[in-house]
Amino acid sequence: WLRRTTHYLFIVVVAVNSTLLTINAGDYIFYTDWAWTSFVVFSISQSTMLVVGAIYYMLFTGVPGTATYYATIMTIYTWVAKGAWFALGYPYDFIVVPVWIPSAMLLDLTYWATRRNKHAAILIGGTLVGMSLPVFNMINLLLVKDPLEMAFKYPRPTLPPYMTPIEPQVGKFYNSPVALGAGAGAVLSVPIAALGAKLNTWTYRWMAA
Repeated sequence: WLRRTTHYLFIVVVAVNSTLLTINAGDYIFYTDWAWTSFVVFSISQSTMLVVGAIYYMLFTGVPGTATYYATIMTIYTWVAKGAWFALGYPYDFIVVPVWIPSAMLLDLTYWATRRNKHAAILIGGTLVGMSLPVFNMINLLLVKDPLEMAFKYPRPTLPPYMTPIEPQVGKFYNSPVALGAGAGAVLSVPIAALGAKLNTWTYRWMAA
């Protein structure tokens, strides 16, 4: 029981830290402005960050559903941060919570449907996470009233000049940020998922020592 309790405590701790990493990845108010101006980079970082932690703990427990549990903790923690900024007087859309849960569910379903096949989870699950996350997040972002207005109306005084939100140059670099983010995410999420699986093996060896 102590080992199992430790497993789930680790999931909570790392999921919370993953959320903190997300908040600090590009901007301490991370989604409303930066996801719009650099959506491809945001998508890749979110896909890989989600898959490495989710597959690590899913294989650690051997229970399909653990990846969704992991993503749910991240989501709840970010909603708490959203509520905190709202309580300080910022508008409701000042922080938009990224959509992690559906992609984590696809990873869980892959693991369950393949009868707990680790390699299928890495290859198929990693690909599905990378492909799906940009789609879900763009749908989520389109619901924001005016993300660029939020970015410029509420400047970030602690940010260095090179991190100031900029107008997106649509068509000059890419025409479809969702497609490019999904393609790059699908490719990169697989080796990162394999890394998460390998970390799981190392952890078992450490606990057995």
